[in-house]
Amino acid sequence: MLTVLRVHLPSEIPIVGCEITPYVLLRRPDGGISTDDVPEALPVDGYFMRYKWYRVQSDRRVAVCSVHPTEQATLQCLDCLKSKIPVAKSYHCSAKCFTDAWQHHRVLHERALSALNENGNEEEEVFGRFGSGNAAVISAILSGSTSNTGQGSGVNNGPTPVYPTGMEKNSGETWFEVGRSRTYTPTADDIGHALRFESIAMDSETRVTVGAPTSIMTSRVIPAPTPTPRRLIPVNSADVMGHFDLDSRNSSFGTFTVLSYNILADTYATSDTYSYCPTWALSWAYRRQNLLREIIGYHADIICLQEVQNNHFEELFAPELDKLGYQAMFKKRTAEVYTGNLQSIDGCATFFRRDKFSHVKKYEVEFNKAAQSLTDAIIPAAQRKVALTRLIKDNIALIAVLEAKFGGHATDNPSKRQLLCVANTHINVHQELKDVKLWQVNTLLKGLEKIAVSADIPMLVCGDFNSTPGSIPHGLLAMGKVDLLHPDLAIDPLGILRPVSKLTHQLPLVSAYSSFARMLGVGYDLEHQRRRMDPATNEPLFTNCTRDFTGTIDYIFYTADSLTVESLLELLDEDSLRKDTALPSPEWSSDHIALLAEFRCKPRVR
Repeated sequence: MLTVLRVHLPSEIPIVGCEITPYVLLRRPDGGISTDDVPEALPVDGYFMRYKWYRVQSDRRVAVCSVHPTEQATLQCLDCLKSKIPVAKSYHCSAKCFTDAWQHHRVLHERALSALNENGNEEEEVFGRFGSGNAAVISAILSGSTSNTGQGSGVNNGPTPVYPTGMEKNSGETWFEVGRSRTYTPTADDIGHALRFESIAMDSETRVTVGAPTSIMTSRVIPAPTPTPRRLIPVNSADVMGHFDLDSRNSSFGTFTVLSYNILADTYATSDTYSYCPTWALSWAYRRQNLLREIIGYHADIICLQEVQNNHFEELFAPELDKLGYQAMFKKRTAEVYTGNLQSIDGCATFFRRDKFSHVKKYEVEFNKAAQSLTDAIIPAAQRKVALTRLIKDNIALIAVLEAKFGGHATDNPSKRQLLCVANTHINVHQELKDVKLWQVNTLLKGLEKIAVSADIPMLVCGDFNSTPGSIPHGLLAMGKVDLLHPDLAIDPLGILRPVSKLTHQLPLVSAYSSFARMLGVGYDLEHQRRRMDPATNEPLFTNCTRDFTGTIDYIFYTADSLTVESLLELLDEDSLRKDTALPSPEWSSDHIALLAEFRCKPRVR
């Protein structure tokens, strides 16, 4: 007979849009124990499993905190109602919650006010838009019971998240069947209600249940947290000298956007490392939906992702982005040679819109192979094993040469073809291996130089370089050479950096986000972005924000003789992230922030 031994939920809190697949431990008729499903189509010795999901509803309802969705709300911001911000955003569980979230919360008011000023009485775009308005914000707080929340204000901005206060059948509960499979994805109708999962063995011949059902209750379903959308900020076509190129729109060939994002591979997203992040927000079931929603929302023409697991590329990102018109490329790290675990290996994934670009050529850079060649050439045989132990770190780079389909280029006329080279990389993370980082970056740049000489095309170098501004790798990228007096050059036990004079390149690379530091003029947007830049380095204050480290290690570099920056995705404010301690958080599902730049091609100047 088929028997259910135990049922376990993968996450303690169900989220709207994130599928739930309980672990069901079965004892099979032969006595074996397994978590493999036994569907009706494939019965075992005449038995199969039947599953049902129920929504448990109650007539008694209260509002849910917008910051801590597992807590009951006791305060409501009336300014949110007046500004026609979605009602769900107006609730808080305590005065401290509201105070701590105020800096982030006030942005909702400012954006709503600006949108009203821009659009008059238009309501459909009130939330998520933001102009330059900077009117004073006045908050009114309603304390006490909120059982009638959303009423009396004359505003109805969608369903208010609620949850039942009683769970017993004698307190007016109603069970609604919502699913008949092992997996269920909560919907907006489930918000605030608990779910009941029921499993039972069935006789495939008589279709009669065998034994008693085994069930488990979830906690209340909560809505997926929605961060305030990040906007593109125009940078006035300032060139690398800080001058405005007023003729760029007429003389150049077309614009396109590039996204670079380390999405934090699931294999690294452990509770030990990110103990401050709620376990439900750290689960891949939640993060996969949140990351995909964020990435799709940027509408980038080219997407460069790092820390993409092999199975997640094949099962999620490639098929989902293919539906939206993207072509995909992937290069996984070379660690499978040493670990044998193929599925959890992460790598770099590059996507491009098929209506904007066509694929010309792909290059794969394996630093392990380069390390093998280097040690064979310069390291004595007796020391090669030690040298390879230091150099082989499985990092890679993925280089794509694309041809633009925009800007009036004729594909049948080679002289008018607009090519673009996009490099996507993830450099070694270990801080003590400064020589290895620099060697990897230099190896990548030498490869890109060969492509540039042969094709003479614009270049983008994107990724997680695990190198802060002021480090030697960053200096090499941005300046084309290294500081000969930099103390980190002393760390070279294998002699792989000598002679130092070879650590140069001729690519006119500039960091895209340094355009924020060069912007002229005044304004609300500009001032906010300048505060998020480091004036000493002309780079963002951070692109990686965890409890133990906050700094910039991600970049989008471009060749300034062939591309200009038109606009940049706004940077995030550290204080707003710290309300959740650090990244990742329920709102942002990686410990890195996404970088996005809009570029315009311009005629080559040699």
